[in-house]
Amino acid sequence: MQAIAVLPQGLEEEGAKELTTLGAKAVRPLRRAAAFEADMACFYRLHLQARLPFRLLREIAQFPCQGPKELYAGVQSAFNWERWLHPSMSFRVDVTGSGPGLTHSHFTALQVKNALIDLQRQLWGERSDIDLQDPALCLHLHLSRDCAVLSLDGSAGSLHRRGYRAAVGAAPLKENLAAGLIKLSGWDGCVPLVDPLCGSGTLLIEAASMKLGLAPGIQRSFLLEGWADFDPQLWSEEQARAKQRERRDQSLPVIIGCDRDPSITTQAKTNVAEAGLDHVVGIQTCNFRDLELPKQPGVMVCNPPYGIRVGQDEDLTALYESLGQYAKQYASGWQLWLLNGNPSLSRSLQMKASRRIPVSNGGIECRWLNYAIR
Repeated sequence: MQAIAVLPQGLEEEGAKELTTLGAKAVRPLRRAAAFEADMACFYRLHLQARLPFRLLREIAQFPCQGPKELYAGVQSAFNWERWLHPSMSFRVDVTGSGPGLTHSHFTALQVKNALIDLQRQLWGERSDIDLQDPALCLHLHLSRDCAVLSLDGSAGSLHRRGYRAAVGAAPLKENLAAGLIKLSGWDGCVPLVDPLCGSGTLLIEAASMKLGLAPGIQRSFLLEGWADFDPQLWSEEQARAKQRERRDQSLPVIIGCDRDPSITTQAKTNVAEAGLDHVVGIQTCNFRDLELPKQPGVMVCNPPYGIRVGQDEDLTALYESLGQYAKQYASGWQLWLLNGNPSLSRSLQMKASRRIPVSNGGIECRWLNYAIR
């Protein structure tokens, strides 16, 4: 099958590498996505084990589309709807892109919905309900110039939700972005990992989960399990394969984080426990200036406030200055990776970044900055 992985902006290359590692073929990085080919076993495997995608879309049809009438007709003839969408099933339509006469996503989705409902009424004399929250089938339409691509979404909700993070801070870092940032940092699980401003603990949880081989999708259900061609035996085999990759007894170096706000560290500890990592990840309630680092040099990662969603610039300048002073005084020989969406604040570190990797965090243009601390 032809398929698309929807990815965080800036992680397209890392996402393509992950897809290839998990068995995808002909992988091509795109903007905020990667195209690939896969058999059904690989498609199942990606839902269970891939850490970086928001969504995995299985292409079912491509057809010319010059306007609403062509879209309506193209959708009706695109697929075996009699087999795949019985009126007892609810569905949802997501739309990206635009085309001639189809510039508003809500109107475009309505055209797709009407095409399917009208077809159902011809076949059965009844129609499906629309369910935006918990549909039985989720369709994705992408319009580009004069072409429409119709796909099935393997999961109604975003794949970044792992299920361990009921408690989050004011500006939470999405789990798939956190996993991608850890991959970009090059942390190999052999040296300590420290987050001096850990918030809800997402960077540390994703890092530990990755190195222990914990499949992010193993505990959740997916829409693909209700597809007409779902293969229960193949799905069970891929679930078993994902479980076999777990290395829960593997020893890891020190992985710790801290925050001075007790309510935030309580959230982080809850998340760590829900992820089954409280024996691996330590969370402390203290100012980072009071955090004692492991003697072995390691990697420091953090996502401090940018003054956009949390904090004010005048308050944060002192925070960044203090973080830079702490790193230079106590973390000689370490690598610091810092996610920043406000260049004026990162300058307050008074350190020179050796790498600047553009990424998007919730629509905010950021840089994943790397500092070699001397």
